Amino acid sequence: MANEKILIVDDNPTNLKLELVLLKKNGYDVYSAEDAETALAMLETLRPQMILMDIQLPGMDGLQLTRKLKSDPLSKDVIIIAVTSYAMKGDQKRAIDAGCDFYISKPINVTEFPKIIAKFLAG
Repeated sequence: MANEKILIVDDNPTNLKLELVLLKKNGYDVYSAEDAETALAMLETLRPQMILMDIQLPGMDGLQLTRKLKSDPLSKDVIIIAVTSYAMKGDQKRAIDAGCDFYISKPINVTEFPKIIAKFLAG
């Protein structure tokens, strides 16, 4: 379970810090990017098991990035979980339709969040 690589793509420093702390506390090897372009550059060499994807990003949004990653043979099997403050009707469906494996709305539940991550990484 521990040491799995997780990339967080989120432009909100507060949300990013909370996710980083929770994941590192649970033994994960955590990386972060503040936008899609930085994430793509990192993914040229980084092979995470999971990406936690904010939907509302500057430039290319999280759904566009998810579609791009899921269409690439090198990253199509990476678990992508949308972690977003988008909580309007239909947003979860849009995230799943774009290729996200799951959807977590913000603010995250600090007790449930690590359990969800562990469940997906365990298969």
